[in-house]
Amino acid sequence: MPSSTVRWGTRLSLLAGGVAVVLSLQPHLFSQQAPLTFNDDTAQEVRTYCYQSVRATAADAELNNNNNNNCFSVSSKNGTFTRVFSSSSSARGREEEGGEENEIRKGHVLPGLWDGHGHLIQYGEFLHSADLFGADSPGEVRRRLRAYLGANPGVGTRESWARGIGWDQMVLGGMPFADMLEEDEVLRGKYFMLDRVDVHCTWVSRAVLDLLPEDLPEEVPGGEIVRTPGMGVFCDNAMDLVMALWPRPSKERKTAFVASAMRELHKVGLVGMHDAGVLPSDLAMYDEMSRTDDWTLRVYAMVECPERNTFCPGEAAKVEHPDGMLSVRSVKLFADGALGSWGSAMIEPYSDRPDTSGSLLVNASTLTSLAQSWSAAGFQVNIHAIGDLANRLAIDALEAALRDLCPDSPDLSACQARHRFRIEHSQIIHPADQKRMHAIGIIPSIQPTHATSDMAYAALRLGEERTRTEAYRMRSLLDIHPVLGSDFPVEPPSPFEGLYAAVTRKNPRTGSGPPGHEGGWQMEEALSLEQALDGFTRGAAWGGFMDGKAGVIQQGAFADWVVLDEEIGGVGAEGLRGLKVRETWVGGKRVYQREEESLVEAKEDL
Repeated sequence: MPSSTVRWGTRLSLLAGGVAVVLSLQPHLFSQQAPLTFNDDTAQEVRTYCYQSVRATAADAELNNNNNNNCFSVSSKNGTFTRVFSSSSSARGREEEGGEENEIRKGHVLPGLWDGHGHLIQYGEFLHSADLFGADSPGEVRRRLRAYLGANPGVGTRESWARGIGWDQMVLGGMPFADMLEEDEVLRGKYFMLDRVDVHCTWVSRAVLDLLPEDLPEEVPGGEIVRTPGMGVFCDNAMDLVMALWPRPSKERKTAFVASAMRELHKVGLVGMHDAGVLPSDLAMYDEMSRTDDWTLRVYAMVECPERNTFCPGEAAKVEHPDGMLSVRSVKLFADGALGSWGSAMIEPYSDRPDTSGSLLVNASTLTSLAQSWSAAGFQVNIHAIGDLANRLAIDALEAALRDLCPDSPDLSACQARHRFRIEHSQIIHPADQKRMHAIGIIPSIQPTHATSDMAYAALRLGEERTRTEAYRMRSLLDIHPVLGSDFPVEPPSPFEGLYAAVTRKNPRTGSGPPGHEGGWQMEEALSLEQALDGFTRGAAWGGFMDGKAGVIQQGAFADWVVLDEEIGGVGAEGLRGLKVRETWVGGKRVYQREEESLVEAKEDL
């Protein structure tokens, strides 16, 4: 299930030291149906919170390293931390505060967690679509689609196609085709567009096929029309043939997708995300929504032009909200497709399909020209690259752009530290190109669960040697500020699943590695808990120009934190995938509280 950065949304639809004070809080009860409301007394400018433990940074593994600090104060005026301190050494503070003691709340605190590569609208649309992940037969796909149609009357028509994501030909036993859906009377004649697990291929029904011209091209540059065992699957650039016919959701529908996605992301402890490819029209919607109380997630968005891999500076307005809730200063380009559908561009042919080396979505000279143009316009350049050829060309493009930006600098790493160009996925990289990334400091944006989803067939695609030396690096890239994420909805958005995958190199859903590697796959590339946490906190902050402001609990940083039932360092590696979030706070406001905790507090308030 390799990384996709083809937007599920375009394919689908597309966050001064003060004196601590003691407050009696009346927390709001979180509701999925109503907008979030906060009952805190906004007249107070500073509030203090103490917990059983507070991990101020990812590396703060031992609380004694941080003087047992388990309290912090928050400015309600600007939503930042004003002070971090220990309840056990606050006698002087209590005197200053009139002798009142700070209540120790239940729970253990982490800095707010970020996903360094996800898709907000697309995830929201996934929540309203058919879930095909793990479907292991055509019959199971048909069963899920019947259930989806039954729960969503009116879907599946010419005006409202039924949508879904998650099928995988490696699980289904072969590539699906349109007439496979016609075998079910309930599904027959309905309009379906169902995306593969990596969102680099889409499977359509006979009704959709009949809308396409009869003279489809034999070949599509940068894409493939799959014709065996039957018509119905379109990959990468060939997906555009279907997308041109698809009735896109309205702005109101997309707004609902965003609201649904934010609620679900807060449940797994996310306070912010890097949105990897957003159309200018959707960014305008983001800007509008972000000025309301309904916008509760910090979003660092990458512009993607309406026509992919083009230069559209007139449509790509920069946005930088002072409260950190929305930032637009980067662009997303695409070099290739995905590994699972043989679409990632390789230097040598695939081991299991020697007839192909994958496909580039754009030629090398155009990719370089785009990187130079966007960087000259002041944008951080982020390039999707899965295969080793795509990664090589992405490094070439970014190096050329850096040389333009800093023509008199002999050290491109200093220039890169200012501009922070990224390769999204950085999944299969030739050893020579790994050295180039280290020398320049190009940031790898990595999704740990992609490795554990792909490990069952990676060696089949790449061969043992290429897999061993090139694929799914993590530990060996630590010195160049890796950004960690999930690529949701391609993978579940839980950062704890990502932490588990990074630390154990095992599938977080099964708790095991592939045959022959049950104890963990490519363990030489596994991270420590602190290193993995750093990728979901300070690494994401660095990759989004928020270092010192996000991913840490310190004076002046955004007041974002996550409350767990247990201290994360005490649960062991196997306990990571079972962690549940108790509360999530963004800018000093609670945006999620687990239902049982809400009920307990409601009873106490009566």
